[in-house]
Amino acid sequence: MKTLRVLRPGLFTTVQDTGRFGFLKYGVPISGAMDTFSLVAANLLVGNEPNEACLETTLVGPELVALKEIQISLTGGNSTPMINGGEISMWSTIRMRKDDVLTFGKMKEGCRTYLALRGGINVPMVLHSRSTYVRGGFGGIEGRQLRKEDEIEAKMSFPLKPSYFICEDQRPAFSNSLSVNVVLGPQADMFPEQELGAFLSNEYLITLAADRMGYRLEGQALKQKLYADLVSDALLPGTIQVPNDGKPILIMRDAQTTGGYAKIAVATTPDLDKLGQSKPYDMIKFRKIPLAEAHTKLLEYRGKISSLSRGLRRQA
Repeated sequence: MKTLRVLRPGLFTTVQDTGRFGFLKYGVPISGAMDTFSLVAANLLVGNEPNEACLETTLVGPELVALKEIQISLTGGNSTPMINGGEISMWSTIRMRKDDVLTFGKMKEGCRTYLALRGGINVPMVLHSRSTYVRGGFGGIEGRQLRKEDEIEAKMSFPLKPSYFICEDQRPAFSNSLSVNVVLGPQADMFPEQELGAFLSNEYLITLAADRMGYRLEGQALKQKLYADLVSDALLPGTIQVPNDGKPILIMRDAQTTGGYAKIAVATTPDLDKLGQSKPYDMIKFRKIPLAEAHTKLLEYRGKISSLSRGLRRQA
């Protein structure tokens, strides 16, 4: 059932869900939402299952017209959404009537906004996921970002439900200066102690070479005891690699599955969402934590996501 038509696609808008798991051994990245928490929250606000596919917008949002009466929600970065020119609330259920036009203004905070559609977005499942992997050309809508005149279909037609919102104290805060928790990586011993200290004490700037695959960072170059190239081994989102020039690369959701640079550290899963809302010229400082603390933070993060549905508040 067609529900939305794309009038303008925005800077980089794709269909994403919670990711494509179980295929790393075949060289297939996990992909999925850069900010999982916001995607799950968007789905819950319109009565979807948490892992349904949503639209992920980047910096400049699309312009969409409703083809029928529908319910949507918008979470993540504050992109000042408007319907027919009037500003609407994020982190809440929104009703669009036929011919209503949804637009986005300036990104006030964060980098990516998530649009969930009641009933879910109907695109083919590819390897158990609807996520778009643009470099591979599969998933989502023909393996690409949105184009003008694309039409978004709902998987199922449900009656409109009551409207809900998520309280501000349950919403993530976005900043252009991040403290990111890391555990030391499998090749941390390739770096002298003073280089590890420099990595943890200096700030790094996200450069313009930043996309869903990874962020190249600018800051203190790191010297290794040995040559940087290694026999390629497994690579996961959150890994921080150091190539020959000493400038770290932060690996993100569309990461290749193997890499041959030394892995100095790995960001914790909860901080991946924060990083997914980062953009060029944001600053990052890394903070080393013990593995046990990283496990605790992961359990807390999962608990926060699982309790989201209990935190929904009905709109008056």
